[in-house]
Amino acid sequence: MPYSDGDLALRVEGLGKRYRLGEREPYLALRDVISRAVRRPGRRRADPDASFWALRDVSFEVPSGEALAIVGRNGAGKSTLLKILSRITEPTEGQAVVAGRVGALLEVGTGFHPELTGRENVALNGAILGMRRHEIGAKFDDIVDFAGVARFVDTPVKRYSSGMRARLAFAVAAFLDTDILVVDEVLAVGDAEFQKKCLGTMGDAARGGRTVLFVSHNMTAVESLCQRAVWLDGGRVVADGPALEVVGQYLSTSFSQLGEQMWADVGSAPGNDGVRIRRAAVRPESGAPSDPIDVRTPLALEFEYWNLRPGAQLNLSLHVYNAQGVMVFNALPYQEKVWQGRPFPQGLYRDTCHVPGDLLNDGTYRIDLMVVEGNRAIYRHDEILVFEVRDDPGSRDGWFGSWEGAVRPALAWETEQLAGDAALETALD
Repeated sequence: MPYSDGDLALRVEGLGKRYRLGEREPYLALRDVISRAVRRPGRRRADPDASFWALRDVSFEVPSGEALAIVGRNGAGKSTLLKILSRITEPTEGQAVVAGRVGALLEVGTGFHPELTGRENVALNGAILGMRRHEIGAKFDDIVDFAGVARFVDTPVKRYSSGMRARLAFAVAAFLDTDILVVDEVLAVGDAEFQKKCLGTMGDAARGGRTVLFVSHNMTAVESLCQRAVWLDGGRVVADGPALEVVGQYLSTSFSQLGEQMWADVGSAPGNDGVRIRRAAVRPESGAPSDPIDVRTPLALEFEYWNLRPGAQLNLSLHVYNAQGVMVFNALPYQEKVWQGRPFPQGLYRDTCHVPGDLLNDGTYRIDLMVVEGNRAIYRHDEILVFEVRDDPGSRDGWFGSWEGAVRPALAWETEQLAGDAALETALD
């Protein structure tokens, strides 16, 4: 819907960004600008095949006080868009009109000088945003308290851990008085407690009337924080609308089904000099990998692999994620009775993990495989399997709303009456 200029925090019109492949974006001095303006006759034109459009014809508007998510696969153009909105880079075509000051957290320690202390970097970032010294001082204690770096605030940030830099960078962006808060996927570097604090702070900012732009692969966070989402793919806007609808469209088309993979040749199979994968499959316990799976279906997760080193003690570790990026469970063969703890002779092996029915919720799942020896992963294969678990309408008893939760177990449940009407009337008297 169209908005009046006074209601808008952002207006993006026909935005495009082109990069020259194999070249860094140059820093231009005045002489470079002048020389570019005076083109020499006969100059060879740039090869159009040597350029790449990270964004093309992107248009949308964001009213003040809205929390907007930008979703899409890696390489879709999300970070490029945020860098243009944060005035870090210039667009090749189109325009982005930003009303107000922008606090951006696009990389860990964005805008930090490594030789300056935490205190000095907070002051520097505030000055860059156009704030006065007394305004920065009024927020300083909140920033340090949120970041949890009070003991180290007078230490150069080059000595901070990545987590400390992330906490301080987010606190600076969140607590200094900006009209628009821009946050990229950098929250992934923090621990669970830090991520929870950040999401809570962004939610408070949005409810307080600030505009929030949020990029994340965690669709649960997107749906809980943002009312609206823009889906980018290949640098273009695919969908723009309510967050729940856009996220649903994105998830339904962003995962290709990969229920079985086979590599017959040990020489070209994925792996290394210790182990190579021959086959991976997910199937119903009594069926084939091509058979449908619903929430009631018991599953067999099968992995065949060559052990190439005699005497190796191997374990497989399966990380199972739902479409929102939440790890549903991590499976290890610690209850396996035959080979657990024994050295493996060279040869071909098969591990089967049995997953009971009535455990997984409906949706798309991916499995990351790790081959572990001792406490060390010697090989990792991400998204080795991707599969869909369908709903079973018969188990809903006529109710078709969203079934919340990462899992959906069928748990034993009893209801019994402890007293009748007479006891209730007595209790009410």
